[in-house]
Amino acid sequence: MYGRAIPDTETASIRRVPDNMAERLIVALDVNSPKDAERLVKQLDGIVSFFKIGLWLLFADGTDALITRLIDDKKDVFLDYKMFDIGETVKEGVARARERGVKFVTVHGNAEIMRAAVEGKGDSDFLKIFAITVLTSMNDDDLKEMGYSVTVRELISLRVRKALECRCDGIIASAADNPDEIRRLVSSPGLLIATPGIRPPSATLDDHKRPTTPTEAIRAGADYLVVGRPIIKAADPAVAALDIIEQMREGERLRTH
Repeated sequence: MYGRAIPDTETASIRRVPDNMAERLIVALDVNSPKDAERLVKQLDGIVSFFKIGLWLLFADGTDALITRLIDDKKDVFLDYKMFDIGETVKEGVARARERGVKFVTVHGNAEIMRAAVEGKGDSDFLKIFAITVLTSMNDDDLKEMGYSVTVRELISLRVRKALECRCDGIIASAADNPDEIRRLVSSPGLLIATPGIRPPSATLDDHKRPTTPTEAIRAGADYLVVGRPIIKAADPAVAALDIIEQMREGERLRTH
């Protein structure tokens, strides 16, 4: 259920996200098989209803059936396939996701790709197109090694502006990049931002170089948090998820007071 608009510190926001904070937590099903994924979904039943499927499962036998079961069970599905191909292929790929009832898809920040994805989405108000900015496993040194002459901050700004020109619904960005500031810089309070690289205070950073805690992310203006290993590898995934949701609520309290 979508309720109030998330408040912005400088301008009235038109973004709409679920009232229930638990619906803003997306658990990444980064496991080895659909059976492992279904086991995790069952453990989180009644707590989490939004799940991300990415490259871990893309080529696994049974993943297509898993997607169908999740959607049939009224779960929200985020296909994090980071589409990068010619426009027509991306457009048709997004169209198939729309037809199946997928809620989020990711595409790379190339203008032709983003425009094609938006075209494939058509008039759907349910499916949202998210553009990749800079992976949370990368920093300024990594960009320099890849041949970029700009910083992470500068590249994010460039890609966000292009995503808005192409009419994408949102972007993927670290909360360390300050979602509220991103929106102000591009004068787009309605921009949705989903944030990976989330690590509770007691968790290891793993391969993330720009991580934030759940509380920091929500306080900074993130709309959705994508969390994998801190939940998947927990002794009790349900308890870990509940703890993260409570930290998210604390971020919202700090943000609005």
